[in-house]
Amino acid sequence: MMTLRRRTPAGPSASNGVVPVAAGPARAAAVLAPTAAGPARANRRRNNWTLGIVSIALFMVVLDNLVVSIALPSIHRDLGASIQSLEWTVNAYVLAYAVLLLTGAALGDRFGRRRMFLGGLALFTAASAGAALAPTTDLLVLARAVQGAGAALVTPLTLTLLADAFPAERRGMALGVWSGISGAGVAIGPLVGGAVVQGISWHWIFWINVPIGLVLLPLAARVLRESHGPYGSLDLRGLALASSGAFGVVFGLVRAQSLGWTSPTVLATMLGGAALLLAFVRWERRASEPMLPMSFFSKRAFAVTNFASLTMYFGMFGSIFFLSQFMQNVLHNTPLQAGLKILVWTGATMVVAPLAGVYSQRLGSRPFMLAGLALQAAALAWLATILGVHTAYTAMIVPFVMAGAGMALVFAPAAAAILSAVRTEQAGQASGAANAIRETGGVLGVAVLASVFTGAGGYGSPHAFVAGVVPAMWIGVAVLSLGALAVLVLPFRTLAARGQDELLARDATGVAAPAGGVEPAGGVEPAGGVEPAGGVEPAGGVEPARGVEPARGVEPARAPALVLGEAA
Repeated sequence: MMTLRRRTPAGPSASNGVVPVAAGPARAAAVLAPTAAGPARANRRRNNWTLGIVSIALFMVVLDNLVVSIALPSIHRDLGASIQSLEWTVNAYVLAYAVLLLTGAALGDRFGRRRMFLGGLALFTAASAGAALAPTTDLLVLARAVQGAGAALVTPLTLTLLADAFPAERRGMALGVWSGISGAGVAIGPLVGGAVVQGISWHWIFWINVPIGLVLLPLAARVLRESHGPYGSLDLRGLALASSGAFGVVFGLVRAQSLGWTSPTVLATMLGGAALLLAFVRWERRASEPMLPMSFFSKRAFAVTNFASLTMYFGMFGSIFFLSQFMQNVLHNTPLQAGLKILVWTGATMVVAPLAGVYSQRLGSRPFMLAGLALQAAALAWLATILGVHTAYTAMIVPFVMAGAGMALVFAPAAAAILSAVRTEQAGQASGAANAIRETGGVLGVAVLASVFTGAGGYGSPHAFVAGVVPAMWIGVAVLSLGALAVLVLPFRTLAARGQDELLARDATGVAAPAGGVEPAGGVEPAGGVEPAGGVEPAGGVEPARGVEPARGVEPARAPALVLGEAA
């Protein structure tokens, strides 16, 4: 009688770890199945904890980026800050954050993603306490810059850790939850800022991060798995060129709001930054271990998705910046009331995002991104048409829901498209690039729309505010429409889960590669060099006896066929 050995007994049906197979494949499968169920359940639990940790960390970072604007008048009164100093409490964070996103991803790939995520989270938490305790504006600005640096480490690594934890076939729902929580942070920022400033004090917009960070740190240290990027060294020249170039461009964008686009300072820093970024591209094309492989942009899915994300952040984040102010300056709502009324936007994002993640995994990312960008453009066009000094809030509810749903239709599918365009070990590099590009889009959107706003109107009266905000909204509509048009006329495909790495490797080399990243559950390899039929490895904890093949006629279930979400 042929036998299979098992490492741990599964129950009373096993005697001394030996399972009779002569009774047939059904009997053997029934006895062996429980051994795989335990590790699988534990792995799912760990993955769910990973999803919760990275989503809450991202929510905290995104929220902090937005709530400070609500607190500026209170900070001005308490610290006696000048207008320029108040600007830098926002600009210092934005600069450090946008400039160091690529660096954060590169450091995670080199020194360990879990390690750098923990470091970034600890830095962000400590800087939040420093900002809350800051006795002067200068120290507050310094703390905000350190906060931005910590956030730049955390943000790209949340997506990388998520991609590493979840197998590609289960990644859709995870990306949906992750992006829904991130989108909620964007839309709920005015509500939290208004409630905290009105109910307690501006210091608590920073204190609120501290207990969250202190809870997340030990959980993350215990739950998250360590992983590294594909290269063993750090591309120091690429790091220097990318950081300095991004600093020049982003500095010019944030200063353009107050100095003007033709200011020598703005022109010099933006042109210098652009030159450094061109030098970065040239260096990366010939570097043996590049920080950001330029080959990523030759993949249409990667290039088009990043352009679409840039246009979305340009149009929507610039518009959100002015819509929250419209509700206060024109409709005379308090910050708390304005935040509460924007909750319909948030609710739509949180409901739609998980669904978009699941169905884009099955149907491909492109249809959802196209629908989402078109929906956002239509929502802003609707709002630009109806905004006036006598506009009722009820007239804004439907376009708010449309805008929230449109954002949700882009968030998760765009993340899935980025990950599908690269191999699993390249997820960190891709995530860093995608986050840097979309954050630059957000900064550019606020800068350009603010210039349009001040050129056509201003804060002098409700009529002046409406005169400025309406043309700014139409600029947002135009940019979002451009993103939708790019997705429409430049078709791309996303690879649904199975076979992603081997197809990407085959596309690059012309030779079929072995299944990438697929390992036996529990890390167990077949004994004696014997491989199961069909290239499928045995379930965790079970291995064939040495030199013995499985019973004739028994074949492990084969992986489902690859599904191509979209035409090439």
